[in-house]
Amino acid sequence: MSYEFKTQRGKLSTLMVLDRSLPKISQPSRRLPNQRWQIYPQKPEFAQHLAMLTNLSPIVSQLLINRGIETPEQAKIFLDPESLILPSPLEEFPDLAVSVELLEDAIANQEKIAICGDYDADGMTSTALLLRSLRALGAKVDYAIPSRMHEGYGINKRIVEEFHSEGVGLILTVDNGISAFEPIARARELGLKVIVTDHHDIPQKLPPANAILNPKLIAESSPYRGVAGVGVAYILAVCLAQQLDQMQGLIPPMLALFTLGTIADLAPLTGVNRRWVKRGLKQLPKSKLPGIQALIQVAGVQASGSVGSVGGNGKTLKPEDIGFRLGPRINAIGRIGNPQTMIELLTTDDMGIALERAMQCEATNSDRQKMCEDIEQEAIAYVESEFITSLQQDRVLVVVQPNWHHGVIGIVASRLVERYGVPVFIGTYEDEKQIRGSARGIPEFNVFAALEYCHHLLGKFGGHKAAGGFSFPSENLQELRSRLSEFANQCLEPQHLKPLLKIDTQANLNQIDQQLYQQLNALHPCGMDNPDAVFWTPNVQIIEQGIVGKGHIKLTVAQTIEEQQYKIKAIAWRWGDYFPLPPRLDIAYKLRENHFNGNTSLEMELIGVRLPHQSRLFFTSPPKPLRTSFEYKQRQYTCGIYQNGLSSELRIKNPEGKVLVMQPEDKIGLIGISREDAKKVDLSHPQYDSIIQAALQALSVLSPE
Repeated sequence: MSYEFKTQRGKLSTLMVLDRSLPKISQPSRRLPNQRWQIYPQKPEFAQHLAMLTNLSPIVSQLLINRGIETPEQAKIFLDPESLILPSPLEEFPDLAVSVELLEDAIANQEKIAICGDYDADGMTSTALLLRSLRALGAKVDYAIPSRMHEGYGINKRIVEEFHSEGVGLILTVDNGISAFEPIARARELGLKVIVTDHHDIPQKLPPANAILNPKLIAESSPYRGVAGVGVAYILAVCLAQQLDQMQGLIPPMLALFTLGTIADLAPLTGVNRRWVKRGLKQLPKSKLPGIQALIQVAGVQASGSVGSVGGNGKTLKPEDIGFRLGPRINAIGRIGNPQTMIELLTTDDMGIALERAMQCEATNSDRQKMCEDIEQEAIAYVESEFITSLQQDRVLVVVQPNWHHGVIGIVASRLVERYGVPVFIGTYEDEKQIRGSARGIPEFNVFAALEYCHHLLGKFGGHKAAGGFSFPSENLQELRSRLSEFANQCLEPQHLKPLLKIDTQANLNQIDQQLYQQLNALHPCGMDNPDAVFWTPNVQIIEQGIVGKGHIKLTVAQTIEEQQYKIKAIAWRWGDYFPLPPRLDIAYKLRENHFNGNTSLEMELIGVRLPHQSRLFFTSPPKPLRTSFEYKQRQYTCGIYQNGLSSELRIKNPEGKVLVMQPEDKIGLIGISREDAKKVDLSHPQYDSIIQAALQALSVLSPE
């Protein structure tokens, strides 16, 4: 039985042989994302058991197991968060009753209350939530947010003095204050009462406030443990409204603001966050808050149907609608605009004002995007010229340059972490004497602990395990860089210095369909500590690829199963540097719905690639030549890896002495008897691809590991 293929001229021909003297095939760049893959341990028997109990597929059941679901009872609570029996927050937060009493007294006595918020999405939604609720409950309340550019994060002595001069009797911090010992001590000296509501890590010395509400001070097992600043504000406002017996109409607007802030701040979507965010995502499309309506309208967010959704019209938002559309517009104001714009947007009852403020958010976000792109390119050029050779030794990246906008360098820090796989501390000069910056970490590195390790070199600093902010005298820069490297070398090994990609389970392309996608709704809302499902598929073909937009790769991948080819479209955001991708890859991805011209289709969002196992043959210089024989479609072939100049190539020879040759990352191979008759052929064609994979499989047995 002869193996045949169609030549480019459309004629049938037997597989031909390539001579060693044929010209070398040009090679594209071999650069691929520098990643380390961590695939969850698979538990097929438990997944099958859980699938029967939950009426989900074994694939989705494995996802539940990966998220810490170990019993049917835990699965029930995860799939139906409303079944979670919540303890009273008054029992969980030691100072909550005192805080409610202080606010109740201030409202009864018409004592002036002042909120000190923060300029990020969490801080601004927290501020708006408490302004709306306290005003609805009859309080005299105003607010202040420190200047990001001139004062930095958190309450400060200027704000305290200003509140005192305005006759404020009670200060309420939101999303800040836990590290502000001196400003709060000054407030107490002046006779002001202070309630700190915050969620950042606990410093060694707590501020002398009248009451402190922080989930980091309660039991780790508490369902309230993971709330963000807006979650603390929500709990306080609800408890106060219950105490005053004035709950009517308050919950929907507060829940909408809670949902925006919680997702935008990347709070873990577990415990009460999962329960309340799931409710909030259904509320947001029909929110009566003009600011929410305007923001959704200007951002072009479309609510979608949700399997199993209840109430209303069954439409809901997804966390990515907030994380990628609404959240950045809120954060952009805090980063490079005036936070007052956002507070007005979220507290106004006038649709005209709301639309004006939403348009300001849109314009500011466009400016922020451009600024981020420019600074990122400058930062990459600086790192490549100054630090790229020392990253393995330093194990941390400290990048400081003048004239960068402090409001966006945190975003750039995150992008540098993605690119280089090390913790990043990025700063810019406020003046000749002072530097202010942001930090982003990797899983094995605690940013807040690193800042504490350098506390003697810093001015103000704060944050948590994954991120932080700091300032320091510019003369300390070199010592700070050395100290951070010392800390990084204590907790990081060389293998940690690649971006970590956590992968849930393997899926073949014939398993990817609307039924699987709809079952993934059982995991929603997804976010921190409950991430989107990440699948991987080994050894797929890249049959089409091209650059679209600002450096994204749009491609089609295929997998042949039992002689049937399955295809799906994919997008790899910001992967232009890796174009073109090799013709064969293991891929890691998330699933997304694509809505176009009234049609809905599934596509992949590619987040990881690596060369298939067999392809490693091409990147080694084996101590002895690799040669073997194999059978394919009842015919005997020989194959081997040969050197051609500085690179390797695969040659496959049939019984008639004819050869097919390919180089590792080329989509085009050569076929012919001699130099004169060699022709280029598309190796992604199933006929060529199948025999190449058979040869690679045969050679893999011989490959030295």
